[in-house]
Amino acid sequence: MSWLFGVKKQPVPEMPQEGSVNTAGQASGDQQLTKAEKKAMEAYRFDSSALERAAEAARTLERSKNAKEALELSKLQEVTRQNEYLVKVKEYEAAMEQAKVDQRRIDHEEKRKTLAEETKQQAQRAQYQDQLARKRYEDQLAQQQRANDENLRKQEESVQKQEAMRRSTIEHEMEMREKNKLKLLEAEMRAKAKVERENRDLTLEQIRLKAQESRITILEGIKTAGTVIGAGAEAMLTDWSKVMTAAGGLSLLALGIYTAKGATGVTARYVEARIGKPSLINETSRFSILEALKHPIQTVKKFQRKPLDALQGVVLRPKLEERLRDIAIATKNTKQNQGLYRNILMHGPPGTGKTMFVKKLAQHSGMDYAIMTGGDVLPTGREAVTEIHKVFDWATTSRRGLLLFIDEADAFLRKRSSEKISEDLRAALNAFLYRTGEQNPKFMLVLASNTPEQFDYAINDRLDEMVEFSLPGPEERDRLMRLYFDKYVLQPAAEGKKRFKVEQWDYGAVCNKMAKMCEGMSGREISKLGVAWQAAVYASENGVLTEKMVLDRCESAVYQHKQKMAWLSEQEKLDHKTISAQGGNYDNNNK
Repeated sequence: MSWLFGVKKQPVPEMPQEGSVNTAGQASGDQQLTKAEKKAMEAYRFDSSALERAAEAARTLERSKNAKEALELSKLQEVTRQNEYLVKVKEYEAAMEQAKVDQRRIDHEEKRKTLAEETKQQAQRAQYQDQLARKRYEDQLAQQQRANDENLRKQEESVQKQEAMRRSTIEHEMEMREKNKLKLLEAEMRAKAKVERENRDLTLEQIRLKAQESRITILEGIKTAGTVIGAGAEAMLTDWSKVMTAAGGLSLLALGIYTAKGATGVTARYVEARIGKPSLINETSRFSILEALKHPIQTVKKFQRKPLDALQGVVLRPKLEERLRDIAIATKNTKQNQGLYRNILMHGPPGTGKTMFVKKLAQHSGMDYAIMTGGDVLPTGREAVTEIHKVFDWATTSRRGLLLFIDEADAFLRKRSSEKISEDLRAALNAFLYRTGEQNPKFMLVLASNTPEQFDYAINDRLDEMVEFSLPGPEERDRLMRLYFDKYVLQPAAEGKKRFKVEQWDYGAVCNKMAKMCEGMSGREISKLGVAWQAAVYASENGVLTEKMVLDRCESAVYQHKQKMAWLSEQEKLDHKTISAQGGNYDNNNK
């Protein structure tokens, strides 16, 4: 134990050379042994050098002063090692207990998984059995349905056979009845012909006697009439008082006929002006007895109708709305103050809201409105002047004031200098200019045209204000889409009409998308989309309007609009230049 106290190790004396020789000889002998033999010899070898070193260390320790302390220290180290060993034993036992706990937990988890797997297998087995039962039930139902269909088919075939037999029987009966009638008619004709052949002489004699009697009667009537007329003429010519009486009677009769004809014409014109309406007026809100008798309910609604906002339901550009609102307010105040009305021209592409605004303007200002078309003037021919005078005479008799709206006014108010117009149309234009030479407190004139450049200069001189209606822009198209989608789709669906339902989707986003698609379309074309959506619902199998149906109808309308624009000729594009110009440059103008 010298290494514990720092004692140097004594050198081990060297062994004699014989041992080395033996060792060398042994090594040379070991080289000749196998590995198994070497391994066996290693087990029986004993190295005594370790014992010798231990004995030497013990002797050295006994001679040392600190032998007791070293022994005590060795004891303490042994006790420490034993305590560490006990700690390791306890740790090992604890680890064994923990391993047992983990094993029990693993066993419990395995049991739980096994139970869950068994439950799952049972559920799958039950589901599979339920599917088999359902399949057997469905097979039974299908077999029963096939049997029922087969029975129904056989019944239908039986009914069809019976119906065919009945029809063949009826046809046979009708054929036999027809043959019997023909035979009976043939027999009657033969009998009648036989009787006529037998009585031919008597028949000719009767005809001869009737002709002789009629000839005698006519001759006697002629002789009697000649005698009477001759006696009357002789008496009248011989008596001058009778001649004067006859002349005076004929004169009075002619005068009465002419007076009655004139009075009838005057009365008819008065009645037409007060009760009826001129033939050129297509639509009017003015009260008339004939219209009240034809449509009493609508007449009552007209009286119950309250004044509305002039721009209610009309979607236009903000600047145009502001200008039209000023016109509506001025017109209403003019009527209340009994002032002179101004004449207005509304021009722009078709379907941009001109007619709609005129009706709203009349209702807002409390006036009656009347609508006529310029194309109706030309077919009247020579009567055009008379009809125009009738219109203005009728307009001046309105107690509430009349808003006379002439749509497509350029049809008969064209330029007289450059346009080739007929004499009748020229006379009608002159009559119109005569009746509109001065502003009138009785009626307000509103002209509408798609080509205002074709107006005669005298017509332009009579216009006090010109308003241009352009195609709707992106914001206006979006508002129109939402307006007509609510009117034609959401409101009917909310009312619960049959075969009209709407799926749930983002209506606002879809309307915005369609507004971008419908660039260049007018308000009328957009309103027709609402009718197209309703038609799509009515044509569907389940009566449900889907987002795809709405977008498909919109794409179809856009394609049709492009096709219509492609059909325009060069002259039409020049005449309707506002359509292409406003359709392409509207967005740039608003920026």
